[in-house]
Formats: sequence, structure tokens, C-alpha cells
Amino acid sequence: MASFPIFVGYIPVAVTFGLLAKSIGITLGETFLFSALVFAGASQFMALQLMQMGATPAQIIALTLVVNFRHFLMSSYLVTVFPIKGRPWLLPLLSFGITDESFAYFSTRPPREGINFVLGLQYSAYISWVGGTVIGYLFGNVLPSILQASMGLALYALFIALLVPEAKKSLSVAVVAVIGGLIHSFLAWFELFADGWNIILAILAAAGTGAWLLDEEEEVEN
Repeated sequence: MASFPIFVGYIPVAVTFGLLAKSIGITLGETFLFSALVFAGASQFMALQLMQMGATPAQIIALTLVVNFRHFLMSSYLVTVFPIKGRPWLLPLLSFGITDESFAYFSTRPPREGINFVLGLQYSAYISWVGGTVIGYLFGNVLPSILQASMGLALYALFIALLVPEAKKSLSVAVVAVIGGLIHSFLAWFELFADGWNIILAILAAAGTGAWLLDEEEEVEN
């Protein structure tokens, strides 16, 4: 039951991804592998956008690395909370299954569940994501056009739902989000770099600002 909200929430976003992938000419097999091997919603949507803009593979890889770098930190944290205890082969499975939503669930609750519960929640979400992608690719076109258009907002809604509660609790989070948006808008407006690098530079600048602000907050609290 703990995985049900994540399972249901992923389906419309995954269906949207499958529908968009088909619209730009990616095959069903490629779309399936995209979700099955990457399993990172934001990066997948950004990759589609960059492909449409004619970005180079190097730009797409660099953006994916920057956007998903937080997974190194999240997986390191979960290993300390849910020790593998003689089963190192579980570490790749645990790390691969991490998403923002599952990490938020585990990091805000006492570590009472075992590793089997963790993997169960993660991979029920994985099944939802991959299955929703295939469904969107195969049957997305039968949906009414107004519904297809509205589903394109699903990913934005998902990340807004993650951002707003944190921004309410921390001014630094709100400031970082605004700075990232302003920097990207500035770079795009003046066309200083290619579109793909605009996103990367905005993320790096916002992340650096966030690290500085949070460090200042900790010093004040101490």
C-alpha cells in the first residue's frame, strides 16, 4: 500500500513520455529501453527536448549527469539507513531504483522497514514507469487531443508538488529555484550558448548558490 500513490502518480507521466517519444519518431523498442535503462523522468523528458532541438550526444550525456548527480548522494544515504549486511549484490538494485519520490518517502520516516520493503516500493514504481511508457506509446493516440495536451503538464506538476512544500519550509530552496529559472531565461534570451548548455549552466549555478545558502543557514543555527 505504501507504493500505491507513487505507482499511480507515475502512470500519467510515463504515458506522456511514451506519447512524446513516438511523436518525434523514436521506435517502440528504443522508447522501452529509454525508460527501462534510464528510469529518470526529468532526464528522459529533457533528452527528448534536446533531441528535438538537435543537441549533440555529448550535451545530452552531460545534462543527464548533472541532473542525476543527486542520485550518488541519495544512494549513499540509503545504504547507511538500510545496511546491505553481507548482500553487496543488492547495492546496484537499491541504487538503480532510487527516484525523488521513493527517496522522499524513506528519508522522512524512521528506518523501520527492511531492504525487501525498500526494493518492493522502488520496483513497483519501476514497473509503473516502464509499463506506462509502453502504454503511452501504443495507445496514447487514442486519447482525446485535449487530454494528450494536458498530460504534457504532468511532469511539471509532479516536480512542482515536490518543490512547493520545501520552498514553504525554506526560503533558501525558493531562492535557488528562482535563481535557476532566471539564469536559464537570461542565457536563452541572449543566446550565449546552445540550448542544451543553457540548462546545464543554470543547474550548476543554482546548485552552487544552494550549497552556499544552506551552509550559511547551518552556520547561523550552530
